[in-house]
Amino acid sequence: MDPITTITGKVVAIPTENIDTDQIIPAKYLKVTNKDGLGDGLFETWRYNADGTPNSDFVLNRPESAGATVLVAGKNFGSGSSREHAPWALQAYGFQALISPSFADIFKSNALKIGLLPIIVDEDTYYQLVSLCEEEPQTTVTVDLASQTVTLPGGQRVSFPIDGFSKHCLLNGVDQLGFIQQQESDIAAFEASNLVALNTSLRG
Repeated sequence: MDPITTITGKVVAIPTENIDTDQIIPAKYLKVTNKDGLGDGLFETWRYNADGTPNSDFVLNRPESAGATVLVAGKNFGSGSSREHAPWALQAYGFQALISPSFADIFKSNALKIGLLPIIVDEDTYYQLVSLCEEEPQTTVTVDLASQTVTLPGGQRVSFPIDGFSKHCLLNGVDQLGFIQQQESDIAAFEASNLVALNTSLRG
């Protein structure tokens, strides 16, 4: 997992509330065990017509949306089943950060584990970003993880929350297993001290 310090990217908005994980990536993709092809399946039922051709009305298929790396989505994004493939698909497509007034808890946890940054903002900021995307499709924002801020066009900085453990892992580019491996010497020392204490107790 690559470290995240700052993300500067084009923003695209899908201002629909309660987008669930089945809408993000259909169930037929759950048989895969890696991210290969998941980007193509992202929002499949919205992105493609029944005959498989791109739906020109869907925002991700518009030329001005090409290269977007920050997705602004409606409330309760990622609700429904707990499938890990949903954040995989978003990341495979090219998104690095997601901005919403709220995320489903399990989806948010799954996203953080793979280095896809879910950012919770207040509703005023959310509606401001949606409006900016409609007015200026080339809108970009800058996310600074260390300071936990999003800088909007014009320089306005908005703070966002993140738990300390997830922040540490993202800044250092380590997943949960990697974090545990970093504590190997401390774990070994703890086990050794426990063994000494156990032997002492048995002799006593």
